[in-house]
Amino acid sequence: MRCAADLIARLDLAPAEAAAPFHLTVGPVSLRVLCPDPLRAELVAYFDEALSDTPGDIVIRLLPGQRLDPEPDWTPWLREPGKTGRKDAVVDLDDARLVKKVRSGVTFLQSPDAVLAFGPLADNVSTVINFINTQVLNAGLREGWQLCHAAAVTDGRRTLAISGLSGGGKSTTVLRMMDIAGTRFVSNDRLLVRGGDPVQALGIPKHPRINPGTILGNPRLAPMLSPQRRAELAALPPGELWALEEKHDLMIGQVYGPGRVQYAAPLTDFWVLNWRHDSAEPTRLADADLSRRPDLLGAIMKSPGPFYQHPGGRFEPNGARPDPAPFLAPLAGLRVREVSGKIDFDVLADHGRRLFDG
Repeated sequence: MRCAADLIARLDLAPAEAAAPFHLTVGPVSLRVLCPDPLRAELVAYFDEALSDTPGDIVIRLLPGQRLDPEPDWTPWLREPGKTGRKDAVVDLDDARLVKKVRSGVTFLQSPDAVLAFGPLADNVSTVINFINTQVLNAGLREGWQLCHAAAVTDGRRTLAISGLSGGGKSTTVLRMMDIAGTRFVSNDRLLVRGGDPVQALGIPKHPRINPGTILGNPRLAPMLSPQRRAELAALPPGELWALEEKHDLMIGQVYGPGRVQYAAPLTDFWVLNWRHDSAEPTRLADADLSRRPDLLGAIMKSPGPFYQHPGGRFEPNGARPDPAPFLAPLAGLRVREVSGKIDFDVLADHGRRLFDG
């Protein structure tokens, strides 16, 4: 197996080709997804806000239940600093890359001419959703956008991006901003940024996956948990509740109503969460110069990961780290503020109201 054609010859594309396609549009990026039911119906419901009648330029084929036999010899993908455990493995072909999710066995082919996923897709729908969104990110990166580890919300005039280390409170903060009248959801965890006048932001159609602490802190989200579970969680110490990994999908349209999503927006403000539970200092926001704060810039930058194929054809090297230089130019056009002191979402909500009302 030397090239994408060799791999495709070992798979059956007929179930995908026979399915009615659905199309997604995210800013300048359009996708065409070929997938049999029942997975197709689940994906259409999930991507409701991004559905389009315009045929997509990028074609994604999903092949539930298929696998390679025998398996190739996989190479572990090196994770970002601070991350542990094996998550992805890769095999590079002459014109393509195979990527496998180690835990689930879901496998992907990424190439300029063929993009497909196969394996236990129906049991790993979130992984399939991420793969579809990866194609939005890849298209943006090839056009010169930079990938940020950030959530974002907009009112159409001002757009606030919120970054920080994983588990730092991005989702909780952006959902508190969604309680402000007139705001719309842009993105929860991945944000493409491109310089210009104004600087532009592009989100992806991925609904927030939130932990119980986020739900307990927002009365609007309370129905996502049973009364018994809310009582159990409310009895936990704050630190234990904060660290609890129990993800729940928050569907923006169901919770906030129609018309509350806008994936493309002019970017004006960037907050970097650098606060701590054990701090006794009050929560404060201070202007920051990212050219002098590599620690804050490090929280913003995101590696393209194993799926990204550069315009010249080469894939992102294993273990590569983001180059700060391409990020500094577009971010220099924004007001960047560091959030420090103790964790207090009420304080941030007040700052957010002043920002969007100003």
